[in-house]
Amino acid sequence: MSISSTIKSIQDIMRKDVGVDGDAQRLSQLVWMLFLKIYDDKEQEWELMQDDYQSPIPEKYRWRTWAANPEGMTGDTLKDFVDNDLFPALQTLVPKGEDARAFVIKSVFEDAYNYMKSGQLLRQVINKIQEGIDFNKAQERHLFGDMYEQLLRDLQNAGNAGEFYTPRPITEFMVRMVDPKLDDRVLDPACGTGGFLTCTIEHKRARYVKTAEDEQTLQQSIAGVEKKPLPHMLATTNMILHGIEVPFNIRHDNTLARPLISWGPRERVDVIVTNPPFGGMEEDGIETNFPAAFRTRETADLFMALIIHLLKDGGRAAVVLPDGFLFGEGMKSRLKEDLLTKCNLHTIVRLPNGVFNPYTGIKTNLLFFTKGKATEQIWFYEHQYPEGVKNYSKTRPMKVEELEGLAAWWGSESDGFASRTEHAQAWKVSVDDIRARNFNLDCKNPHVVATQSHCPDELLAQYQQQQADIQQLRDQLKAILAAALSGKE
Repeated sequence: MSISSTIKSIQDIMRKDVGVDGDAQRLSQLVWMLFLKIYDDKEQEWELMQDDYQSPIPEKYRWRTWAANPEGMTGDTLKDFVDNDLFPALQTLVPKGEDARAFVIKSVFEDAYNYMKSGQLLRQVINKIQEGIDFNKAQERHLFGDMYEQLLRDLQNAGNAGEFYTPRPITEFMVRMVDPKLDDRVLDPACGTGGFLTCTIEHKRARYVKTAEDEQTLQQSIAGVEKKPLPHMLATTNMILHGIEVPFNIRHDNTLARPLISWGPRERVDVIVTNPPFGGMEEDGIETNFPAAFRTRETADLFMALIIHLLKDGGRAAVVLPDGFLFGEGMKSRLKEDLLTKCNLHTIVRLPNGVFNPYTGIKTNLLFFTKGKATEQIWFYEHQYPEGVKNYSKTRPMKVEELEGLAAWWGSESDGFASRTEHAQAWKVSVDDIRARNFNLDCKNPHVVATQSHCPDELLAQYQQQQADIQQLRDQLKAILAAALSGKE
């Protein structure tokens, strides 16, 4: 049975269980079990490679001990073991010395939960995982990586969980343009399921990892923070799937819950790639961690203030933000002024509706900036739908190759993007013009003829014509009604 068929059959079994309600719970249930199976497979590898390897998990709770035997525990005995023995043990795991692996396992299970009520169905799921997935087989490892990516895409249909998944073409493009080098410390302060970080890992390995020492440098250079338990669990598993042996730098925390001033110089990073949650509001009190000029409860704005602060001089960032950030006023204007003063906001890629469908259809933008030099001009690039496409959807998502034209136009920051030229999709605006607009970054494409006029005289003429049309329709209806009534008489 293929890995895809295995996952589907597992989901079908879960649908029979009265305790599992909806896609998000099914995914959460599946992932903690996959985590333990994958971790056990990795431990087999470590045991062969390291003579003195010791598992951070007590023998009783290792997958091979309680789950691997298809004739093992089942029914009420299995459910009681999982609920009252396994979970409490892993949630309170005490590390041996400085064993970071134990911290990782504990953080994964801190907010995990066994939703399944039937021990028999739970055994069926465990057996499917045991027989259908062997992470130590190279071919299966590759296929499972693809399957895991599909599971993450499925989040987009799991209610608000879709906010944690950024489409693969976007993450790959942003990382590619920022080009994190081997030694660059890369952070995603709202890492969701880890998409930007896995793209960073792949990018570094493909371009800069040549030796075992290089791989160790890579292993230490990736960091992420995620506030909510399900995406944190998914991100940690995602890191292991991508060869990060001990993903202790994937923390379960709220990056915004710490005073901005407390982030010291040693915590500054070289690269930030992220899609901070937008449209959300932080709990009361979080805004007091920020300077008075930037206080707001809007999550995306607070993250932008944090990102500017956390970058080293010369550090690069690529951030997904909604249109509201571009044209917003008040605190947003002050934040944008701070951004343009401290950083070179060299490029804004304007995306069309639907890139994040079905989670949200609102228009989003990709902001690329480098800290340490003030902005002099901003290049805008308007990404358009491919020919024949009117909107993105689940069945017609954005594809990686659609961004190749933008990548070819991009050029190099080292020469100030000297190769860039204006065309139907690209234009530039000086920072003086932006200041004159009170830092409104919602700059329309000057090469596209406006489809809607904002001239007061034209708008008034349109309104008067509409009123005349409405009055004509009323007169026609009155005449029809009068004729009908006179006919009855």
